Amino acid sequence: MMRLLLLGAAGQLGLSLRIPLAALGEVIPVDRRTCDLTDLAALRTFLDRIRPDVIVNAAAYTAVDRAETDAGTAFAVNATAPAAMAAWAASHDALLLHYSTDYVFDGQSEIPYVETDMPSPLSVYGRSKLDGDLAIGASGCRHLILRTGWVYSALGDNFLTTILRLGRERAVLRVVDDQFGAPTHAGLIADTSADLLRRHASSPSSVVSGTYHLSAGGVTSWFGFAQMLLEHAASLQPGVGWAQVRPITSADYPQAATRPPRARLDPGKLCRVLGTSLPAWQAAVGSGVAEVLQR
Repeated sequence: MMRLLLLGAAGQLGLSLRIPLAALGEVIPVDRRTCDLTDLAALRTFLDRIRPDVIVNAAAYTAVDRAETDAGTAFAVNATAPAAMAAWAASHDALLLHYSTDYVFDGQSEIPYVETDMPSPLSVYGRSKLDGDLAIGASGCRHLILRTGWVYSALGDNFLTTILRLGRERAVLRVVDDQFGAPTHAGLIADTSADLLRRHASSPSSVVSGTYHLSAGGVTSWFGFAQMLLEHAASLQPGVGWAQVRPITSADYPQAATRPPRARLDPGKLCRVLGTSLPAWQAAVGSGVAEVLQR
């Protein structure tokens, strides 16, 4: 049984990871109040005290637009702290499981990105996450970097919960229809992560250190995702009078940080390791909506 340190345990991914990881061993959940990732001395002291076999880093600075004017904090959390985790893992023969993002790419590819494609981030957030990936890879530690994107769940503030909240409050929602990706439920990421760790523990040679893309199958736009969310909501609660969704362009909705227009990831490498395929993005939408509406 492993001793797993779960950083970012209060976030939507961290919360989803708790139960799957518990099947693998002792999980020590940690949030920002317990361990400040901008304080490297405190982080190293914390690691020395816990001495985990596996560091699961689900913590990140994810305020994409705010990062444009708060680059110091974004790089501290997304790059410098993971580098320190990797250095500790390398000197203690621990495994680092780290989550990265589709925003390391510029979104110009017409086909889904594979792990060997050249990153070219468009934002401070994307650059900070890429720096973290590179530092981990250069550390020499045993590591698994899982790039994902368009993550949602019934927990916390994300696209799912925001659309359902606004769908009750407004008659019309205008949603960007020229950015494309695959909405990926945090539960799918958590279950797949636990499966990967289980396989690594039983047969390390079958799960080599490196970067893997973890994304649901298929593609849609933010508009298409919102439309499906509200269709499910209307079928479950037809008397609410849910909002209508109208498509707009990115130019109609200016934001501080530039988003990649086609943030699609190819999970083929991961699927070959696991000997399975990942479900289409539509598969978890209905249950995700139902969970929010039941709260």
